[in-house]
Amino acid sequence: MHPPAQTGSARLRVSVPDAQLAEALGDVAPGVELLRWDMTGPAPRADIDLAVVPYVPGSAHLRWLAGVRTRLVQAQYLGYDGVAEALPPGHVYANARGVHETSTAEIALALLLAGQRGIADFVRAAGPIEPSWYPSLADRRVLVLGQGGVGRAIEARLAPFEVDLVRVARTAREGVHGIVELPRLLPTCEVVIVGVPLTDDTVHLVDAEFLAALPDGAIVVNVARGRVADTAAILAEARGGRLRFALDVTDPEPLPAGHELFRLPNVLISPHAGGMSTAMLPRVARLVRRQIDLLLTGGEPVNVVLRS
Repeated sequence: MHPPAQTGSARLRVSVPDAQLAEALGDVAPGVELLRWDMTGPAPRADIDLAVVPYVPGSAHLRWLAGVRTRLVQAQYLGYDGVAEALPPGHVYANARGVHETSTAEIALALLLAGQRGIADFVRAAGPIEPSWYPSLADRRVLVLGQGGVGRAIEARLAPFEVDLVRVARTAREGVHGIVELPRLLPTCEVVIVGVPLTDDTVHLVDAEFLAALPDGAIVVNVARGRVADTAAILAEARGGRLRFALDVTDPEPLPAGHELFRLPNVLISPHAGGMSTAMLPRVARLVRRQIDLLLTGGEPVNVVLRS
C-alpha cells in the first residue's frame, strides 16, 4: 500500500477499505494520510476526513461511523436506499455516480441480447440443438424506464442496434415521457429496461397492472433494485409464459435456492452483478482522487446525496 502513512503533519486523512483500492489510487497528494479501514470494527482514528465505504451489501457497516468525525463518507454504490436510516448523525454521504453506469449498461444489454436471441436455451440444451427463429433486438420498440446515468448509458449502447427508443422518467421533458404515460406506452413496447432508483414511489412500480399492459412475448430487463418489481407479479406472468424476464436484481435477494424463477425457461437471472466488472475499480479510484483534490482545495465534494 502506498504512499506510506504520513502522521502528524497530515492535512487530510483518507480511509480506504482494501489494498486493491489503495493500490489503484496510486500516489496521493503530499499531506494525505492513507488509512486502511474496512468498517468491520472501530475506526483507526477519531477524525477521518474522507471515509470510503467498502463494496459490501447492506448498510449495517455504517454504524461504525458513530462517534467518528468526517467531512465526507464516500460510497462505492450508486443506489443509496436504506442509507438515511443507517447513517449516524453528522455525516455527509456521497454516492458513486459515474462509477457503475458503464458496467450496469453492459449487463443490461447482455441480458437483453441473451434473452432475445435464445442464448439461455442454447446453454440449457447442453448439447446439439436445432436452430430456430428468435426475436431480434433490431426493429423492436424499447422503453427505457429511468433517465439517470444508468438509463443514459443504456441508451447510448442501444443506439447501434436500430431500435425504436422510448424514454421515460418521473417527469416529462423534451424527448422524455413522464411516468404517468406508462399505461399508454407499455402496450406498444416489446422491450422494457428498468433502471430507476429505489424510492418510496418506485417500490413495486413494476406490478401486475404494469406487466398486464405489455404485449405478449415482451421482455422485461431489471437492472435497478429488486423491490422495484413485484416478484409475485413476475412469477404469475412467467408461469404462463406470456412474458419473458431478464433480472440482475430480485426480491428477495438473493432468491432462495430452488426458487421457481430459477426453473422457468423464460426467466434469466444474474446475481446482482451489474457493477462487478473490471471497469469499476479505476472509476472508483478516479472518483476518490477527485474528492481528495476538492477537499484539499476547499471545494465542495461531488455526488453528495445525504446529510445526516
